[in-house]
Amino acid sequence: MAYRSYRSVLPVLIGTTVCLSTAGAADRPSPRALEVTQSGAISPSKSAAHSTYARPSPHPEHIIVHRLAESAPGNQPGGGLIHLQDGVKSVSTVSQDFISKQAPMATAFQLAAMLPGANVSSSDPMGFSPNTDITVRGLDNSAIGYVLEGMPLNDVAAYSGTPSQFADSENYQEIALSQGSADLDSPVLNAAGGLMNLTFRDPAKKAGGDASVSYGSYNTNREFIRLDTGDIAHTGIRGFVSYSHGATDNWRGPGRDEKQHVDFKLLKEWGQGNRASLIGTFNTTITSWYPEPTMDTWKLDGIKGQNNLLAHYDSSNPENGANYWRLWRDGERTLYGGAPVHLTLTDHLTLDVTPYAQLAYGNWPGGSTLSETGLYQGTQALSDTLNLPGAQDGVGVVRADYTQRSYRSGFTSALHYKTGWNDFVLGYWYDYGDDNEQQPFTAVQTNGYAPDIWAQNGRDVIRLSNGERLLGGSFHTISQTNALFIGDHMSLLHDHLTIDLGFKAVMMSRDGTNSMPGPQYHVGSNSMEPLPRLGVRWRIDAENQLFFNATTNFRAPDQSALYNTYDPSSGEMYGTGSADVRNEYSISEELGYRRTGRWIIGSLTLFNYNFTNRQISTQAVQNGSIVSTTMNAGGQTSRGVDVEIGLRPWHHFSPYVSGEYLHATIDNDLMSGGDLLRTRGRIAVRSPTLQAAAGLSYDDGHIFGVATVHYTGHQYATFMNDERVSDHTTGDLAIGYRFSDHIHLHQPTLRMNFINITNEHYLSGVASPTMNAKDTTGVYGTTIAGSAPSYFIGGGFAALFTASTGF
Repeated sequence: MAYRSYRSVLPVLIGTTVCLSTAGAADRPSPRALEVTQSGAISPSKSAAHSTYARPSPHPEHIIVHRLAESAPGNQPGGGLIHLQDGVKSVSTVSQDFISKQAPMATAFQLAAMLPGANVSSSDPMGFSPNTDITVRGLDNSAIGYVLEGMPLNDVAAYSGTPSQFADSENYQEIALSQGSADLDSPVLNAAGGLMNLTFRDPAKKAGGDASVSYGSYNTNREFIRLDTGDIAHTGIRGFVSYSHGATDNWRGPGRDEKQHVDFKLLKEWGQGNRASLIGTFNTTITSWYPEPTMDTWKLDGIKGQNNLLAHYDSSNPENGANYWRLWRDGERTLYGGAPVHLTLTDHLTLDVTPYAQLAYGNWPGGSTLSETGLYQGTQALSDTLNLPGAQDGVGVVRADYTQRSYRSGFTSALHYKTGWNDFVLGYWYDYGDDNEQQPFTAVQTNGYAPDIWAQNGRDVIRLSNGERLLGGSFHTISQTNALFIGDHMSLLHDHLTIDLGFKAVMMSRDGTNSMPGPQYHVGSNSMEPLPRLGVRWRIDAENQLFFNATTNFRAPDQSALYNTYDPSSGEMYGTGSADVRNEYSISEELGYRRTGRWIIGSLTLFNYNFTNRQISTQAVQNGSIVSTTMNAGGQTSRGVDVEIGLRPWHHFSPYVSGEYLHATIDNDLMSGGDLLRTRGRIAVRSPTLQAAAGLSYDDGHIFGVATVHYTGHQYATFMNDERVSDHTTGDLAIGYRFSDHIHLHQPTLRMNFINITNEHYLSGVASPTMNAKDTTGVYGTTIAGSAPSYFIGGGFAALFTASTGF
């Protein structure tokens, strides 16, 4: 009965509590429960994924049926792009049904690109490159929280997320995007733009596994294997571990990316809902940089010419030599580990605890030039003379390294007490971060070789006569976060009305040192913010709901805002750090309608945001390296509407559409160069007015296919709105065939993925916004010089063949 429609069994289920199973279903992840109403409509059971901290209603009027039919391939609404929701805020999801048909190296950003409000700016079609961004309702990557089963994944210094490090797509059970805000108990600080909640599949109950191989455009190859232990020695513990290797050539310009990745999960379930797991992910990668052009160079050269790095080293010209592609390779290693635990202490008391720890190291270098004399260490003039290979007129090519070594650990805890129609929660989150960022230099040989891409070998970096390294920067930051939260989930009127009340008090401290000679050594900042919230959901009937929520969020500026930065050629400051930084604070509201009908599942959400000290993520060049930083954009008001609609499968077809209208405006004139730019009322950067996506899935259990198309309207790259990215439309296609089980092979599958099928050459997003692109007269009459923004170039056409099977 694995492929039967759930509607065919509804009549015998009404008034009866049942649990269905199918052959082989026990070997697959346990699906969420569904509630079958008297009308035959289905609505989701309450879970933490659908409400701030909701638990099942104390007045059940529905029966529970496991979603085995819907979890089977091809039986999910909208082809796996929409799920039934029942909470007080907007949530959009991508399930394994959709994920399993996409290119296997697709990142969480790419997989969520069809959801309302999600605008993904990528640089390569295969998903290897870290040159990527996502905005949600105009709020960028660093304004979104990323959580894997209760464990935060955001960068400890800049809040950003690198999706290629998170997990392999085969191991995701679900990717849920909460566009408006994070949950009360989420361990994130920066989530004004929402929360991306990632869920691993559960290990299978029987030993087995999955394997796949892929090959495609740009010499792309990928291999993946996952092994499930099944029940280990009758202990009730089961687990999986997976390994993948992938590599690809740059689709434009020279370069090659390579990645190795490991995911694992151990799970033990016992008693009445007790559950403990150990999860982890390890990633090591070396990727090649894609230059981010200005509008002038884009119009002049497009995807060719100066918008690419050089394939061969030019030893006769240091300026050209600095653009040699091997000097711009990024090396990164990350290790995430967590242990989420859920305990049923009594009939009324439950406890959720998730301890976690993370290690990360990376080098984000760039080719640069350096004088052999007249150098500075911070503001201190140096008498040393360097001997750089192949120097011309006292100037030589160097690799400007930017290394970051970070350690992070912490835990979240939430104690739930349920009585009558109340579910009280009391929780605490503690987070400790240790981040060390340094900028050494490595000499480049006359053949273009610069040793040790990781910049860890002390013999290879440039040293001064006293044995010390020549550094362009050296920062060490200890950050600690303490957050207390309390809330109540009330279920009234036989669960027709639910009310969520919550309050979170966040205390964050940073203590850092700047080791560069100069006026600054010790830096520090302390923040304390009260964050109340309210949510309401009214179930009109079995098929219709209304919901409303009001939440508050805050975000401290990136760590880089604390520190002075210096030019090693002159001792002058690139930027001035300050402990007197202003935190972003936002108030957001959502008002929405949901329909869960026999055929149609959909929602419409009106939203409104008000920001003070809006933090905008951008990039800056420091000593030849590209580094992330933030800029204060003052006040901002964002208003709009999201809509998504998916149909349950009809003759194996499942359509899905989503869209967004966004009106985001700057609330005040912004300071620049001692004058004010006339920015009040202008459109905020990275905020396309219109977005739309449509997908059509077909799956009869053997033949399957997915066609998607995504439109993104124009978006401004400057606060003065004097330069913008044009609108663009892209489309993807996947087709495949799933064979029946054969001997020890479970559903061997062949599929083809075609990415950007029209080979559209376009700017996919804004990499580094600026105040104004053209010279502008300020409020006080002075001329404010323009500065060119830079952009991401979207990936070109790619085709990928994948063969996979379970066993």
